[in-house]
Amino acid sequence: MAGPARTLKSGTRHARKPAAKTMAAAGMPDLIPSDNSYLQRILNARVYEIAKETSLTPAKNLSKRLGNKVYLKREDEQPVFSFKLRGAYNKMAHLSAEQLAQGVICASAGNHAQGVALSAKKLGCRAVIVMPVTTPKVKIDAVQGHGGEVVLFGDSFSDAYGHALELEQAQGLTFVHPFDDPDVIAGQGTIAMELLRQHPGPIDAIFVAIGGGGLISGVAAYIKAVRPEIKVIGVQTKDSDAMVRSVRAGKRVQLSDVGLFSDGTAVKLVGEETFRITRALVDDFVLVDTDAVCAAIKDVFEDTRSILEPAGALGVAAVKQYTASHGCKGQTFIAITCGANMNFDRLRFVAERAEVGEHREALFAVTIPEERGSFKRFCELLGPRSVTEFNYRISDSAQAHILVGVATQKREEAAKLARAFAKGGFDALDLTDNELAKQHVRHMVGGRSELARNERLYRFIFPERPGALMRFLSTMHPDWNISLFHYRNQGADYGRILVGIQVPRGDNAALRDFLASLNYPFEDESNNPVYQLFLR
Repeated sequence: MAGPARTLKSGTRHARKPAAKTMAAAGMPDLIPSDNSYLQRILNARVYEIAKETSLTPAKNLSKRLGNKVYLKREDEQPVFSFKLRGAYNKMAHLSAEQLAQGVICASAGNHAQGVALSAKKLGCRAVIVMPVTTPKVKIDAVQGHGGEVVLFGDSFSDAYGHALELEQAQGLTFVHPFDDPDVIAGQGTIAMELLRQHPGPIDAIFVAIGGGGLISGVAAYIKAVRPEIKVIGVQTKDSDAMVRSVRAGKRVQLSDVGLFSDGTAVKLVGEETFRITRALVDDFVLVDTDAVCAAIKDVFEDTRSILEPAGALGVAAVKQYTASHGCKGQTFIAITCGANMNFDRLRFVAERAEVGEHREALFAVTIPEERGSFKRFCELLGPRSVTEFNYRISDSAQAHILVGVATQKREEAAKLARAFAKGGFDALDLTDNELAKQHVRHMVGGRSELARNERLYRFIFPERPGALMRFLSTMHPDWNISLFHYRNQGADYGRILVGIQVPRGDNAALRDFLASLNYPFEDESNNPVYQLFLR
């Protein structure tokens, strides 16, 4: 490859590149032979025979929070809810009649598959789609709904890709590559053509998700040919960063494994052509984690009432991270929301992790003395802060270990809370960035306890307002002990709480009075077989 390799770091600034006409003089490689430039390919792409021009939507709430103008290029509005339709159709529209009659094949995690299947339906040809077994069912169903023949193989795109090449040879099909093909790249580049027409004013940077590199290659090729002053910033997840590693190494690097949360960008090895273009034209890269992506999905929902898939939210997550690390104010950023094929079951996980990703929740393991009043004293220490989760089960006669989530406004608050706990005499461990705690342990606190004698189990509905828990604790008899407590804020007006209370046998009347005075709806679960099997 001509020109020097550049070492890039996530979130770092780089000097602006020269205009397209002076790139060769600057040591940059030509994009493609001069008689067949990518600019010409993009201008002549046949995407609008099937794809639509998508909206450029202001993200008003996010813009206000960040102090910058943020726009969303809404590729989730396409008929297949992804930008992939553009490149797939442009490639297939350029095939010969003989090739179309024989049929096409592709390998895809889902979005390219839907693009190929719908394109084949419009062009009247057969389409065989090889998909990883990890592909969400919503994408498999969508491909089959467009008439595609689905073959499930392997755990990632790379596995499916190898199998598709075997089927291509065996059945005489034409392979439609999801990213490493000039016609596919040109089809994706029409997104940049649209957004510059929709926003002719100043743009500081465009944030583009990277899987195999087809989208960012097309966008960068057009932007740098027409508006080279605009930065093109690539985004990958920390566990699927093949392009970033490749650019840093100056050669394509194959990952041994990839994270599957953002399945649309789970690519072990980027394309040869996409690597060449990306290395030459992309200004910077940002790596984001799962929690940041979940928070970005929530941000887009709050601004548009649309739900993106993880890959579709990478650009938004990167805008937030980039503005925070660079202190940007008053600038204009565009994030390409490249897909919305979300498996509905994932929403539970997204909602759980979004608050952490937005630094709106801190998670702690706190040790308190196992004595009456310590729980109340701990809650008083929290003050007016909202508790998002509370898990506790009596297990030791001297100490109690509780897992507590607390609503925060910024990352620094977690450290401040930890110091406050220590000052109050409670040892605290910050678990906000602990994957084991966030994914598993927070759901597993509990179990049987020999110390839970005379325990009664109640399920309460608390109003979600400050003071509800303290009212409960203040009303409870001082001689009673809380032996189990579980609460998780689910975003509703009312919180559901499970409480174990150790009540002496002679205090049944006082217990009835206590429950009546609270005026909280409750159920006595002391005889529930699940309680008897797992907690008693």
